Amino acid sequence: MDRAGFVAHLAEPAETMARRGRKQRAKTDRADAALLRRLLVEGRLPESWIPPTHVLEARATVRLYKALVDTRTEWLQRMHAVLFHHGVPVEGELTVAATRAWLLSEADLTPTGVGQLRVGYGMIDHVNAELPELKRELTSLAKTQPGCRALWETHYGVGPITSVAVWAELGDCRRFGSSDDAVRHTGLDVTVHSSDGKRRGGPHLSRQGPPALRWALYEAGKCASRPTSPDYEYYQAVKARCGGNRAAMSVGRKIVRRCYHTLRDLGDKALEPVG
Repeated sequence: MDRAGFVAHLAEPAETMARRGRKQRAKTDRADAALLRRLLVEGRLPESWIPPTHVLEARATVRLYKALVDTRTEWLQRMHAVLFHHGVPVEGELTVAATRAWLLSEADLTPTGVGQLRVGYGMIDHVNAELPELKRELTSLAKTQPGCRALWETHYGVGPITSVAVWAELGDCRRFGSSDDAVRHTGLDVTVHSSDGKRRGGPHLSRQGPPALRWALYEAGKCASRPTSPDYEYYQAVKARCGGNRAAMSVGRKIVRRCYHTLRDLGDKALEPVG
């Protein structure tokens, strides 16, 4: 729309819905368009932040990297399922050359099972061939972009790829009123389903933010399991009480608060494009 000469406005869904008033009507495209038009004309449209092009490009690259990693994991899980159904125990990694050769030539598998493994290995090889170039691209951006470099150099557990993910998905942190809003944006905030004083189940994560951002913060939080981490004692305490996954997510919430302050303090320089 910008290239066509129009001024783009992106409405914030939750606040826009809240401005329908007490008598809410059933959602239709015509009613939504009328509401958005009226709010825009009256100057009351709650607008979301629209990232600049270079941030959108980095965000798309990170999401592609994560999608490829997830695809590789899914094929490994499929292959484990095939071996389980054939009753073939495997110790160690399936991608080890010796294990791969044994499975495809000597293991007690049916021809269909061997074919399934061969396709799985082919898909994993294809993904592994694509990942290095994406990793080099993301690492280069992390080294040159001021916001990414600040996150990478300042916060323990944040690496080159996760720094780009946090930077691209958080965007301009000055639009958040506090670090609590940044945590809420990630979807790592804890919610409780309740109605009329009744609670159902226990606390849950809202999971309403970008999945790539939660993945990056979880990976960064797992680094707190190392004794050299400044959050090591906190991680171990939460792990003993709730388990390793919740401990990593708890540290991830701490990390995103720190990243929020780092990017906010950088101001305009945090989103500065690089060549």
